[in-house]
Amino acid sequence: MAEVSQGGGGGGHKKGGKVRAKKASTKIDMTPMVDLAFLLLTFFMLTTTFNKPQTMEITMPEKPKPEDKLPEVNEKKVVTLVLGDNDKIYWYHGITDPKIEVTDFSANGIRKVLMTQSSQIPGMILLIKPSEESRYKNMVDILDEMNITNMQRYALVPITPTDKELIKESNL
Repeated sequence: MAEVSQGGGGGGHKKGGKVRAKKASTKIDMTPMVDLAFLLLTFFMLTTTFNKPQTMEITMPEKPKPEDKLPEVNEKKVVTLVLGDNDKIYWYHGITDPKIEVTDFSANGIRKVLMTQSSQIPGMILLIKPSEESRYKNMVDILDEMNITNMQRYALVPITPTDKELIKESNL
């Protein structure tokens, strides 16, 4: 492992020369330490557990057949969320003659709206309509809110021209 060399270091033994003490040089063999480092590195790489990606399970319905009758929904149980620009959410209750309100993605925003509406409307169905101006982050955030508030019945549907007109008319 370690070795002390006894050779050399002094001058020749000629007449009249100074007598010098022999210098002992040390040499440390680092091979066992390198082996130990690689063994530890291999051990920790094989025994560690990597973070598993966190995903949210979304159950997608089967595509209906042409002969299937689509279920009818009571309009009093429908709440529509339109994802707009600048992190705004336009929402309204019902389908005919809606009163549009605006909120945001904060805890006192959409989360409060969802909790209030779900307590007032048993069996509520949410229609989520992302607009062209909304960002992908808004879609992820609204799906997170569905998970946080434990909403079971929601659907992602395309925005309609009627919804666009309602938002323009509301000026919110």
